[in-house]
Amino acid sequence: MTSATFFKSLALGTALTAALSATVLAQAGPGAGMGPGWRAQQATAGVNGFGPGARAGQGMQRMQGPGAALMTAEERAANQTRMASVKTYDECKAVQAEQHAAMQVRATEKGITLPAPQSRGCDMRKARGLITG
Repeated sequence: MTSATFFKSLALGTALTAALSATVLAQAGPGAGMGPGWRAQQATAGVNGFGPGARAGQGMQRMQGPGAALMTAEERAANQTRMASVKTYDECKAVQAEQHAAMQVRATEKGITLPAPQSRGCDMRKARGLITG
């Protein structure tokens, strides 16, 4: 093998290794991203990141909404259970309004401004046939 061929092979091997390493190094590792509790950190810091179009986790595993960061895990579970037990649209709206009022008090105490309550949850439950009228 001539020295020119050797250096070409070495350069090609180095370039290939660098390209593959760059993709591995670009991957987010543990601790990257928002992670659990990012909302609570925003709420306690007085940061309001819940404008139109802001989205929480997409799953149904946790309560979604700006008030969720102001509640304990037990309170969120109780609220989810309560919302799951409503039978009518009006009852759903009443539970939602009561919950928003309670979270508004907590938000005011912490200097946080909550957005207006969203009726989307009750509307979705109605559209899916989970509640009536």
